[in-house]
Amino acid sequence: MRHPDTLMRAVRNTTHGGPRLLEIQRVPRPVRAPGEVLVEVHAAGVAYPDVLQSRGEYQLRVPLPFTVGCEFAGRIVEADIDSGFTPGDRVIGVAGSGAFADYVVTPSDRVVPLPDEVDFVTGAAMPINVFSADFALVERGRLRAGETVLIHGAAGGLGIALTQQAKLHGARVIAVVSTPEKAQLAHRVGADETISPYDFLSETRRLTDGLGVDMVLDPVGGERLTDSLRSLALRGRLLVLGFTGGSIPTVRVNRLLLTNTTIVGVAWEGLLPVSSVSLPDQWGRLAAHVVCGALTPVINEVVPFDHAPEAVAALDERRATGKIVVRVRE
Repeated sequence: MRHPDTLMRAVRNTTHGGPRLLEIQRVPRPVRAPGEVLVEVHAAGVAYPDVLQSRGEYQLRVPLPFTVGCEFAGRIVEADIDSGFTPGDRVIGVAGSGAFADYVVTPSDRVVPLPDEVDFVTGAAMPINVFSADFALVERGRLRAGETVLIHGAAGGLGIALTQQAKLHGARVIAVVSTPEKAQLAHRVGADETISPYDFLSETRRLTDGLGVDMVLDPVGGERLTDSLRSLALRGRLLVLGFTGGSIPTVRVNRLLLTNTTIVGVAWEGLLPVSSVSLPDQWGRLAAHVVCGALTPVINEVVPFDHAPEAVAALDERRATGKIVVRVRE
């Protein structure tokens, strides 16, 4: 029989049955390998990859059963001497899975220092959205000051991060949101205009005097894609960040030819296993904005650990405005 100290709480996927079939179990505490860190988790953010993991649909496949969760904030317990981290250091980071637990193991280059000015709950709400937004706007979109961007799903966690960072780069932001409450939130985090998803093409043309926008950022997908392309100015860029709308659209490529349009895929977390992105480099661009409050996630709800499955379900059912965070430790 294992000593109780070697066991921990974890939110487990045992069936690929979706968020509501996730189970809270006691499992052995993970053991790190060289090149990895062991982190005591204080809070974990709820992100769309968690929804996909609950159904076995995420691009990074993990054999059943496994602990779900991709982003976290906590303290280093163990690390290599040359990792740059020592026990007790406050960090935020990402993992392929396993963050909804008392402890998580991840490669040392997937954690970065959490400034003392930022609490664990706020820190846990940042990694996937903040790093993804930076990767989309800077590395993939090549956003320039003075450009106009259209952001779908602008009141979600990723949409908020995209809006805040686009404004820091000097862009004009048109936010696509579905309710007046979400419009208020989008304005609060920096959007210049808000429009409805039901008539966003005509409204975009009106707001840009018929010229269109320089960039569309789309984490939703589905039927919006065709009108997103029509919303672009000549030489415009459409950035595909995901498919929270549920369906994967297709493209008639003649439109790309006629308007010199670029469609760009953005898969920040999917590139981590092959080290195509650098969290420390990105954090170097972002940390000062986090400390001064210019990049602050909007946290809709902080839930206790036992409510983690319901929190994932809320995101799946699009009931969340802003970010949900699971508090693992007080």
